[in-house]
Amino acid sequence: MSIVLSGLYRYPVKSLRGERLASMQVDARGLLYDRHWMLVDEESRFLTQRELPRMALVRPRIEESGLVLGAPGMPDLQLQADSREALQVQIWRDLCTARVMSRRADQWLSKFLDTPCRLVYLPQEQVRRVDQDYAQREDQVGFADGFPFLLISRASLGDLNRRMGRSLPMERFRPNLVVEGCEAYAEDGWKRIRIGDLEFRVVKPCSRCAIPTVDPETGERRGKEPLKTLATYRKQGNNVYFGQNLIHDAQGWLQTGLPVEVLE
Repeated sequence: MSIVLSGLYRYPVKSLRGERLASMQVDARGLLYDRHWMLVDEESRFLTQRELPRMALVRPRIEESGLVLGAPGMPDLQLQADSREALQVQIWRDLCTARVMSRRADQWLSKFLDTPCRLVYLPQEQVRRVDQDYAQREDQVGFADGFPFLLISRASLGDLNRRMGRSLPMERFRPNLVVEGCEAYAEDGWKRIRIGDLEFRVVKPCSRCAIPTVDPETGERRGKEPLKTLATYRKQGNNVYFGQNLIHDAQGWLQTGLPVEVLE
């Protein structure tokens, strides 16, 4: 049975809607511009759908002119960085020196989300290192929770959906890489894989928070699924796990349809 990369997703702004791609460059931090931007509150602490499920309704996209934001009932906002203001921001236990994107972005997002917030980005000169318990010294990441890539197999989602008796889309789980052609949860046993010319270390299962309970079409949290079902068979300690975190060993390109080879 051959395994292929069937889905490729990027999330330009942390915790906003993602983009499904056919191909994308991989740089030192992961997919180019993945979680390059982030929203922070008045205390400069990161914001996500955990606190603001409505963030799921904001659609960022990257065009030649720069970052564009769209949301229901709001005019599209085309942005280029017009501020050089540096801001010390907190994401989990990490402190990073980010830069403020634009006052217009802050006003637009604060109005739609009905809460004061600012849009910041991680400049190229700022290096946020991956947790050294799982990574090598040179490994870095953008504003993702902890790792450059999240991988889920299509078969794993199919198994979960069968157990729930409903069909949730892959987008609920916000992966970067979706693979087909393997058995459900085969990714749990992988240690190293190759996709096309790029090799990846499979370093840690992904513990799931409340974000998969948010309906991305409505921006509302509806019940306890899929966490309720996952807890019946994917729970270890106080966490439930679904998907695997990966770190890449080189830069290059990915595109859907590439073969996936399990090296270890």
